[in-house]
Amino acid sequence: VRVKATKHDLATGRDPGRVRVFDTTLRDGEQSPGATLTAEEKMVIARQLAKLGVDVIEAGFPIASEGDFQAVRAIAAVVGNREDPPIICGLARALRKDIDRCWEAIRPAAFPRIHCFAASSDVHMEHKLRKTREEVLEMTRVMVSYARSLCEDVEFSAEDASRSDPEFLHTLFNVAVQAGATTLNVPDTVGYATPQEFGALVRGIRENVAGIESGDVILSVHGHDDLGMAVANFMSAVENGARQVECTINGIGERAGNAALEELVMAMHVRKQYYCNVMGRDATKELTNINTTDIFQTSRMVSKLTGMMVQPNKAIVGANAFAHESGIHQDGVLKNRLTYEIMDAKSIGLAENSIVLGKHSGRHALRSRLSEMGFELNEDELNRAFIRFKELADKKKEITSWDIQSLISEEVRTAGFDTIQLETLQVQCGQGIIPSAIIVLRSTTNNGSVTVAESAMGTGPVDAVYKAMNLGLSKFTDRSFKLIEYQVNSVTRGIDAMGEVSVRMLETGDSRELVGLSADTDIVVASAKAYLNAINRALSTEQGKRPIHPQKSSLSAVFGSRFYREISVPRTVILNIGCITIGMLTRGSLFVVCGHEKDSSFNGGRSYGGGQTAPIRRIEFPHAMAMCR
Repeated sequence: VRVKATKHDLATGRDPGRVRVFDTTLRDGEQSPGATLTAEEKMVIARQLAKLGVDVIEAGFPIASEGDFQAVRAIAAVVGNREDPPIICGLARALRKDIDRCWEAIRPAAFPRIHCFAASSDVHMEHKLRKTREEVLEMTRVMVSYARSLCEDVEFSAEDASRSDPEFLHTLFNVAVQAGATTLNVPDTVGYATPQEFGALVRGIRENVAGIESGDVILSVHGHDDLGMAVANFMSAVENGARQVECTINGIGERAGNAALEELVMAMHVRKQYYCNVMGRDATKELTNINTTDIFQTSRMVSKLTGMMVQPNKAIVGANAFAHESGIHQDGVLKNRLTYEIMDAKSIGLAENSIVLGKHSGRHALRSRLSEMGFELNEDELNRAFIRFKELADKKKEITSWDIQSLISEEVRTAGFDTIQLETLQVQCGQGIIPSAIIVLRSTTNNGSVTVAESAMGTGPVDAVYKAMNLGLSKFTDRSFKLIEYQVNSVTRGIDAMGEVSVRMLETGDSRELVGLSADTDIVVASAKAYLNAINRALSTEQGKRPIHPQKSSLSAVFGSRFYREISVPRTVILNIGCITIGMLTRGSLFVVCGHEKDSSFNGGRSYGGGQTAPIRRIEFPHAMAMCR
């Protein structure tokens, strides 16, 4: 497959024949339970992704919430206009209101992209969209055309492609290309495919969809790791013509996660000669634009800010990825590293964690080191970070890069989430003593500040602290939380190493997971701060309120409902009429949901659940159209 150079390729000097890396950490990755990111956290990660060299950053799903919209817009304006900028992409369902909102968010970027999707498998079309194949084809034609009228760069995804009828998939993609799509994405949405199957599916699309062989359209893949084959599927797809891979840092994402960026990139780096031969490329050229020496730093940053720890045996970036325990292995590595290592740890930026700063270091040295690590701070942020740094320097003689990263990541995570603060903490524990804790919490609001003190006993010091905190928190809010996971890790080695604590919690009456993270030389203090961090983040949002999910939205969210009407009917009928959904909710009651799109059109009705379609008449509204009996 020969891909023609795009405007982005020409402007940034990137090799058009490379495999493009589309990073969706800020969109799909953020859908991991508990991994919700603030706008500030997204900006920090987006800057690092640009430094890493990704080609496309999918910054979010703009219509999900006002916060998501503002975050995507800010990334488009800042990261999308830096030197050697990536493409800034936003996700949109095949709905005009989604596409409008997406375009408004990404428009400030030098190279914006609208990523539009529609379901293509029979199970999704029947049970989720409640549309026929013909209706999905028409919806795709109309919505891709509309997206292209706004933006030159349009990507179209066929959701659940790996479980779709290949012939229908070919037809759908041809319709999308004719409507103006410049990239076609083949998602293995539920991680169902095997490498051989996925490679064959990609090859079939390449051979049967116009524009791919000529290089006018880029073929992309997206996949989840439910069966542990996401990376293998992607590499098979690359061998069969895919020239864009959609992935996340550390493989985070829905359920079992996405294909991991670091694994894909290093597979193509280490096995460059093999893949270059398959692709007919010069074997001296790298297959991606990724700066591999920034991989480890990026992995740690995402882990810290999302609160999702990397498993020790994780490929490429796990703590044990370059460790050797076996005596035979150690002997071989000491004699020649090539005996048991296929890549150098330095190739991903994992070097000896040397001392970089001390208690006598100044602001300039700290700013310089933070900039190297991907953190760009303004004066106020630098001053706060410098205070924390000095506090740490008084406790810890040797301060490493990882200490600084943990400290700054915590500052980023807690910024704006300090409604309730930990004033003092004292614990008593030991052999023959019942562990107990005394805490003082302060809540600051527009009405002033309130301080409460509580004490409690527990099975250990951390348990006692959490019980005391729960008592104190009950004075500030009637919302309650349950701890479901607690982890503590050492940031570095040594007796004075910082302890990093991660907690995962659930709010009573809400299935949404909350993550808190903190680091301190005292792990009990770190435990208390991590617990409070999770709760403060929860208190910043309304209970039970969450952003629209692109694949799990309610009917009112999907159809932009603004009009509801109940009508008495004698039998159960559920109708799908264009963008209008009519469904039975209670016995004898019909619920009508109407979109507010101005171009809604009548496409006829169909019945589900054994009911029969009744006569329908059309009622016009200023911004909506209702189909009623």
